[in-house]
Amino acid sequence: MSELNLANAAEFAIDYAKKQGIDQSEVSLHQGTGVSVGARQQELETVEKHNDAQFVISVYKDHKTGSASSADMSEQGIRSTVDAAISIARYTGADECFGLGDAGRMASSKLDLDLHHAWNADEAQMLDIAMRCEQAALESSDLITNSEGASVNSYSGSAVYANSHGFLSESLGSQHSISCSVIGSDDGGMQRDYWYDSNRNASNLDSAEEIGQVAARRTVARLGARQIASCEATVMYDSAMAKSLISHLIGAIKGGSIYKKASFMLDKVGEEVLPSFMTIAENPHKPGASSSAWHDNEGLATPEYRAIVEAGRLESYVLGSYTARKLGLESTANSGGVRNLSVTNTGQTTQQLLQEMGTGLLVTELIGSGINMVTGDYSRGAAGFWIENGEIQYPVEEITVAGNLLDMYRNIVSIGNDYDNRGSTECGSIVIDNMTIAGS
Repeated sequence: MSELNLANAAEFAIDYAKKQGIDQSEVSLHQGTGVSVGARQQELETVEKHNDAQFVISVYKDHKTGSASSADMSEQGIRSTVDAAISIARYTGADECFGLGDAGRMASSKLDLDLHHAWNADEAQMLDIAMRCEQAALESSDLITNSEGASVNSYSGSAVYANSHGFLSESLGSQHSISCSVIGSDDGGMQRDYWYDSNRNASNLDSAEEIGQVAARRTVARLGARQIASCEATVMYDSAMAKSLISHLIGAIKGGSIYKKASFMLDKVGEEVLPSFMTIAENPHKPGASSSAWHDNEGLATPEYRAIVEAGRLESYVLGSYTARKLGLESTANSGGVRNLSVTNTGQTTQQLLQEMGTGLLVTELIGSGINMVTGDYSRGAAGFWIENGEIQYPVEEITVAGNLLDMYRNIVSIGNDYDNRGSTECGSIVIDNMTIAGS
């Protein structure tokens, strides 16, 4: 058997597990190659190449489960890995909720979601892109005095998922990115900031020059940062930081936290947890998006669209098969997480949000992770800008923003149309009333 034939390897593993008396089994395999080129001070700094492969098998026998993984996809390597998973299963506790997803819900129609775009740039071309990115940043302002470098990354790989229901899928995927980080200095000290872009298709990336210029502008804007006095004020999370608020909500409604009764969103299905102007939906079939998939990690068909929060009302938890069974519910086809979230907005631009806010804090960086997912208590280090009369007055740093996520969600007053489309969540800037800011 060729180690490069993932589909044959998957079928061999499932068949071998069945011959060992296993009730159910599933296998995930992937192979990929990647290149990363970094430049600093207009010189080549790093070139990294990797060629990775992994085979993961999970077996189910008498409501017990065991998993094992290996990079060896030869027949002997697969047999050894399956045997290891079976051995582990003998010593695990029985749980009637263990097992594959429902056979009747396996995805039956493969969709072309435009997930693979090979980038034929060689190392020399990638180095040129990185150097142009950094040069654009260094030339943007005399206040940019040093660089942490620019990098260009490219990855392309193939994946297979199969299970003993007879389901098997093959897919190709790619991801490419450009990033830059620079340091600025003035009489008040030094600051650093960065910018990046990422996409499955390299032709859709922002230009190297634009990424470098944005990194420089963000760095210069932070010079002269100061603390502010502790207060309560309106806080606006810029579109990049606003995604974290959505991430906390999704984390709190995942089945694992819910069935363990360890979430501040426990028993909130059917309740209004956000303002009525907010709908959060996943769009798994969006072409070319970063987390598109026609089935979840268990082979269950994903919907074209699903509202998780509809007009402020929590519609359902986020469930895979195991957590759904624990709760006596049906899987939401979210094994492996949510896919391509979109958040509605109230129509304002960034500047309009600032004008409406009047006075408050614009958060452009969050530090640390002081979040209690059981109670919803929230406290994170932050940096950004103090706003008065709807205009930026000066940069601020070494402050903490705090509240309780349930209250913060209820106190959202507006969401901008200034979407940050990078990554798997599309969200505009979010403005929240009455947050605590701890400063000097």
